Amino acid sequence: MEWRAKVELFEEIRREYEFGIGTVRGVARKLGVHRRQVRQALADAQPPARKQPERCRPVLAGLMPFIEAILTSDRQAPRKQRHTAHRIWQRIRAERPEQVVAESTIRKYVHERKRELGWSTRTTCVPQSYTPGQEGQVDWYEAWAELNGEQVKLQVFALRSMVSGAAFHRAYQRATQQAFLEAHEQAFHYFGGVFRLLRYDNLKSAVKKILRGHQREETTRFIAFRSHWRFESDFCTPGEPHEKGGIEGEAGYFRRNHWVPLPQARDLDDLNAQLLAACREDERRQIAGRHQTVGAALIDERAQLLPLAEQAFELAELSFLRVDGSAACGCGPISIRCRRRPARRSMSRRFTSPATATWS
Repeated sequence: MEWRAKVELFEEIRREYEFGIGTVRGVARKLGVHRRQVRQALADAQPPARKQPERCRPVLAGLMPFIEAILTSDRQAPRKQRHTAHRIWQRIRAERPEQVVAESTIRKYVHERKRELGWSTRTTCVPQSYTPGQEGQVDWYEAWAELNGEQVKLQVFALRSMVSGAAFHRAYQRATQQAFLEAHEQAFHYFGGVFRLLRYDNLKSAVKKILRGHQREETTRFIAFRSHWRFESDFCTPGEPHEKGGIEGEAGYFRRNHWVPLPQARDLDDLNAQLLAACREDERRQIAGRHQTVGAALIDERAQLLPLAEQAFELAELSFLRVDGSAACGCGPISIRCRRRPARRSMSRRFTSPATATWS
């Protein structure tokens, strides 16, 4: 019986007892209910919640300590690099293959535990349609990794195709403009071409000033870089990340599946090799609602991309030395040209009289 019907039945029982027959037995006979239910209605107008029988969980019971250990370790992990129920199920299959359990069972248990812990897992997605080679979306996101045994916070560049779903990820110590441009070139070679339009947040590496509407004052080097690779750029409205929901969702998916648990590497080059292998691995997956794998769709889309430039863009930007001999350059050791200070004009004063003077 539905909750509303139960509430209405309790109201009828209470009225019949107070204004009608007036006995428990009489009300039960007239309405065709058990005397116990009549006493429940007289005790409270709200029907009691149905008791859920405690069922034995023989399969899950052996996995509960393993799941609890993961959730406990997630308390110390960055919020966006915690395990999802699907990721926990994947780890159970890989690390405990002898204990076979359905993913739905793990999902239900993890959902209950996360609700008790106060963790929200709700996400909202809005589907959109694109033509092959039309658009890619770009963003930075933060992630932690263990480099040479030490936990380090990194800035990760990500570029995702909006048609095939393929994505490229590369980690850097800092999100500098040179890293931003270099990661673009690495991504173009990974995809085998250039997207006609790239959509961004208002990143400082590309946007110098936000003007009215969609107008932006872009940095000079980004304009030159865009001209070199012949793509167009579009920037989202400030504070509206859903306008590039594809890359937002990609960052979350990649972080949950390849940054959990924290990856371990010797150095940044080793880590980026692992990330590239993970990108290749993701080409074998099939996105829900699509009939092709990511890799097969990327092969079809590659023919629609703009061809790669014949020459690479000059990423290093020269910096001039100041008078004190120091220079600020975030591009690493490069050759720096010195600009000499012009010689000071010699001055001498000749007095012809106490009141007049000439300069030479």
